[in-house]
Amino acid sequence: MPKTRKRETVEVFRHRLAELIARSGLTRAKFAEKAGLDRSTLSLLLGQSAVRLPRTETIAKIAAQHNSSVDWLLGLAQQDKVATDIVPQLEIETAAGSPVDIRLQRWREEATGFKIRYVPTTLPDLLKSDEVIDYEYAARTGPRPALRQEAAQSSLEYTRKPETDMEVCSSFQSIVGFARGEGVWSDLDRRARIAQIERMARLTEELYPTFRWFLFDGLEQYSSSYTVFGPKRAAIYIGEMYFVFTSTQHIRELTRHFDDLIRHARIQPHDCARYLRELRGEVR
Repeated sequence: MPKTRKRETVEVFRHRLAELIARSGLTRAKFAEKAGLDRSTLSLLLGQSAVRLPRTETIAKIAAQHNSSVDWLLGLAQQDKVATDIVPQLEIETAAGSPVDIRLQRWREEATGFKIRYVPTTLPDLLKSDEVIDYEYAARTGPRPALRQEAAQSSLEYTRKPETDMEVCSSFQSIVGFARGEGVWSDLDRRARIAQIERMARLTEELYPTFRWFLFDGLEQYSSSYTVFGPKRAAIYIGEMYFVFTSTQHIRELTRHFDDLIRHARIQPHDCARYLRELRGEVR
């Protein structure tokens, strides 16, 4: 590399490294620790007198740890990579024989052989009865209840495959709230709630151990709805839209969060069916 070009690359790297540190919100000491550098090395890289780039492995590690791009750090790209895609929820085709939500189906298939980790918005879709889906989607725009029922059935069929490995985490308060007809469930009649609880108990028993439902204390832990599809991607659901992450770092962070929910679970999967049957007494 010509000396002039090398100086320019070093200068661009220094400026973009400083920008990355500022963007991270970390102190220099914490940034250096996360990147596997000592603080003095980081100071040298940021110094005006810097005349060389760090080792390739160091640049790659900085980029990976902070969801950046090696090309951007070296000035080879003008835009840093964004590892988050915003994917609007697609309408499902209504023609006869149309597939269910193609993206979710494809993501599940790509994760075959790996563990899928799932935090549902309300109840796990694959456990919902048609009546509950009718109730839940009747007033919503977008896919009609019948198409959501098709999607739930597809998910259930996928979970019945012997190669499936799925873990689900919910707060037990959300399940108690359903049984009691609280919140969004206040207009769902008692008979439908009883039938749904019996269905969940039956299916969690049938699908165990390839499907494992953990119930944590919502006063101790919190989680929004998301799914981690093995090492391939993670999707956070925010209502009619998914934020889809494909960077290793994001997937690992969400996996760690999920594992933390499991560590704090009050109801373990092998006790879930029994707990649900006991909860039948809470139905009002």
